[in-house]
Amino acid sequence: MKLNLFDYSPPVRVWLLLLLYTIELTASLWMAYELRFDFMMESAAQQERIIVLMWLVPLQLVLLGLFHQLRSLLGYFSTPDLARMFHALTISAVVAGIAWVIWGAGFAPPRGVIAIDFVFALVGLTGVRLAMRTLRESLSVQGRKNGLRQRRVAIIGAGDAGALLAHELALKPGCGLHPVAFFDDDQHKWNSRVHDIPVLGPPERLTEVNAKLDIQEAIIAMPSASAKRIGEVVRLLRLARLPCKTIPSMDQLALGQVRVTQLRNVEVSDLLGRERVELETESIRLALKDRVVLVSGAGGSIGSELCRQIATYQPRQLLLLDRAEPSLFQIEQELIGLEHGQRLIPLVADILDRPRMEEIFSRFRPEVVFHAAAHKHVPMMEHQPGEAVKNNCHGTAQFADLALEFGVDRFILISSDKAINPTSVMGATKRLAEMYVQALFAANPTRTKFMAVRFGNVLGSSGSVIPLFHKQIAEGGPVRVTHPDMTRYFMTIPEASMLVLQSAIQGTGGEIFVLDMGKPVRIVDLARQMIELSGLKPDEDIQIEFTGTRPGEKLFEEVTHKGENFAPTTHPKICRFISQPPELTRLRQTLESLCAQVHLISPEQIKRLLRDAIPDYTPYLTAPEPAPSKITHLKEFERQADQRH
Repeated sequence: MKLNLFDYSPPVRVWLLLLLYTIELTASLWMAYELRFDFMMESAAQQERIIVLMWLVPLQLVLLGLFHQLRSLLGYFSTPDLARMFHALTISAVVAGIAWVIWGAGFAPPRGVIAIDFVFALVGLTGVRLAMRTLRESLSVQGRKNGLRQRRVAIIGAGDAGALLAHELALKPGCGLHPVAFFDDDQHKWNSRVHDIPVLGPPERLTEVNAKLDIQEAIIAMPSASAKRIGEVVRLLRLARLPCKTIPSMDQLALGQVRVTQLRNVEVSDLLGRERVELETESIRLALKDRVVLVSGAGGSIGSELCRQIATYQPRQLLLLDRAEPSLFQIEQELIGLEHGQRLIPLVADILDRPRMEEIFSRFRPEVVFHAAAHKHVPMMEHQPGEAVKNNCHGTAQFADLALEFGVDRFILISSDKAINPTSVMGATKRLAEMYVQALFAANPTRTKFMAVRFGNVLGSSGSVIPLFHKQIAEGGPVRVTHPDMTRYFMTIPEASMLVLQSAIQGTGGEIFVLDMGKPVRIVDLARQMIELSGLKPDEDIQIEFTGTRPGEKLFEEVTHKGENFAPTTHPKICRFISQPPELTRLRQTLESLCAQVHLISPEQIKRLLRDAIPDYTPYLTAPEPAPSKITHLKEFERQADQRH
């Protein structure tokens, strides 16, 4: 069946709406007079009605046209249309009332007729438009159902999210999903109907009624449910041998990044119990709107998510800086697709390239800088610590110096919980970067506000255990875990990025912000959950192997440094640590020493130099202490540097 009933050209559509509106408005005014005079109108009232019809109905039509109600698509009607229709009819009623006051009976309708006509006209016009919308939707759905086989689905959760999902699926049969039942934990909703779909009881009833309903799939729409309850429902569906999906997160829906019908597989992040982050969005908007914002490492996991969120606050320019062209291109295209292209400036550049960095700062004059560029893979950096020193320490110091030189307002360093009492090169270099920005602010307290933000592992980031476990499960196992007692703090990428933005507006300079990372998670439990989410059984379908801890790894991540003072902030998920920064001149000499030797000495010697600079650092060393060489110790290097000066 071809749906050409509503495909009229604009002129035909205007004339059709004009005809329908004229008939309805005339009928409303005619009936208003009849009711006003109790269906016993005298000849004078009948003559008055004809006169009023000749000027009031045309006035109403003109006002409806001025409020864009004559050029609407025939099959579409929404709340904004209703509001505009209300305003048009209200103005016409006010004009009629003024005419009654000035000219009285004979030309203007009585006040009772004006009130009745307003109600009848609004209800009648709304009914006409809703009837056309209902007809369009029913014809559209029927047309797309022809020849389309749909899967029968149960929706777990009969709240707002579930109701919206059911409504969208009904309008989009092309999704191939037909909701046949709701299940919900709220017993007040049982035995009721949502969009004419029955709510049959709690999710536990699904296995009981499945034989009658022939349900083929389940969709979890419980954004407010606890992670424990989500896990119980997932296990229930697995026992029922029903494939399941879930709706996008509320954060994604709120940001407009996805629609409720963009279903996804249940992920391990759904089972970790992370609460939704509440932001002071207006404060963030004031800090970022119409400003030039630079994000280094923009193609990375955290950098790209920062760019997505920053773009929604309408900066004047958003500078995407990364040395990896493919990942930079990917985030640029994604943001262009979200209609942020007019403010994007992708910059292929390396933060170690000082002339290029100077050109970027001089040309664009960024006002807020988020520094996410870094080497972050712990085992890899253990074998080549010189690269971590160059990128994480020297690169950050150079970047921060340029921010100070060119008058950046805020500089936010993305750090890591591995910087706390570090045992890895990655953690040590991040700690040294923190110390540098603190020292830089202490030496220049009235200029750029330097701060750092620490958080734990982010789920799904490049190189994290989540994609690695996914790959191992897809290959049939085994899933390799380093140690049965190893725990880590986990956050989602959007959550971490949101809290980084929140920290950025709270900082006054010199702080290290630490995000609330919740409870630590055992890696082996994470592996088991991922195997179960794949529909398999741990230790039966997929084996778990323990490989032993790797160089630089801790069994348990720590929260605070020795000597750091804890202070709360206005946000419940962010706390602030304040410590005494080192002296800037001495710290610069330390960095000069490290960078001068990274290609001249062994990885073990570099780790020892880092240990000299960071007393809390406990390096992983495989070789015994060597005899003193020409320059292998920071104090010796600094002594010779002092002699040269």
